[in-house]
Amino acid sequence: MSRLLRVGLVQQRCSGDREQNLRESEAGIRDAAARGARLVLLQELHASLYFCQHESTALFDLAEPVPGPSCERLGALARELELVVVGSLFEKRAAGLYHNTAVVLERDGRLAGTYRKMHIPDDPGYYEKFYFTPGDADTPGFSPIATSVGKLGLLVCWDQWYPEAARLMALAGADLLLYPTAIGWNPLDDGAEQARQREAWITIQRAHAVANGLPVLVANRTGAEADPSGHSAGAQFWGSSFVAGPQGEILAQAAADRPEVLVADVDLARSENVRRWWPFLRDRRIDAYGDLTRRFRD
Repeated sequence: MSRLLRVGLVQQRCSGDREQNLRESEAGIRDAAARGARLVLLQELHASLYFCQHESTALFDLAEPVPGPSCERLGALARELELVVVGSLFEKRAAGLYHNTAVVLERDGRLAGTYRKMHIPDDPGYYEKFYFTPGDADTPGFSPIATSVGKLGLLVCWDQWYPEAARLMALAGADLLLYPTAIGWNPLDDGAEQARQREAWITIQRAHAVANGLPVLVANRTGAEADPSGHSAGAQFWGSSFVAGPQGEILAQAAADRPEVLVADVDLARSENVRRWWPFLRDRRIDAYGDLTRRFRD
């Protein structure tokens, strides 16, 4: 017996105008709701440009408390439209302590839970360690968030490259894996390298679906964003937001180069059947995996 859940992904092009970004996010949520979505996922840091291309202490002024203004705004919209909304915020937890935090607003408008990004990159164009303190096991780690549409295994961007994170969410009972994302190309890379990077990004997340027998939702931003420091060529975010089923099958995918609201139906009951056919959880050799907690095996 199927358990269909219609989900929506909002892929947008951001600007330096926070209010305009929020209005576009809200318009995308309304579009998805009008098409029957009961769960809508926004992209990473949807209220602003991707500011981590350079380091500036002034940019900490973009952060806000959780709960705070954005939670209230998204919560009111979730309540009005009677759906679950997943947003992505720059959280100010305390003076000098900031997180890259995903928030879940329940259909009654309340804050159902938060997830603080665990894996923090520090690469050219992605200087996130300057801005974000990683989450940890107490805040709240790899724990799904219970909602009216299911248990959401919420992870953020760089987390998507780590099979351990997806597995821990699955082991904790997640019904879906969700990845708000901001990833793109270096415009100076040639076309072949750009294609390899995008395909690797899609493949690793489809693999999480396969390995855990769970649907995966990925919302990425699109459009070119300049590096304000002028030290790089900026970033060309590759969009391509997608929904995959529990065997990694692509159910819907957005374009690479334009804003789009994606809607798809996922059958949550299929996870049970897929896990019966491919019982990966049953056959795990948990007695032999102790070295996974080591940095490297010399």
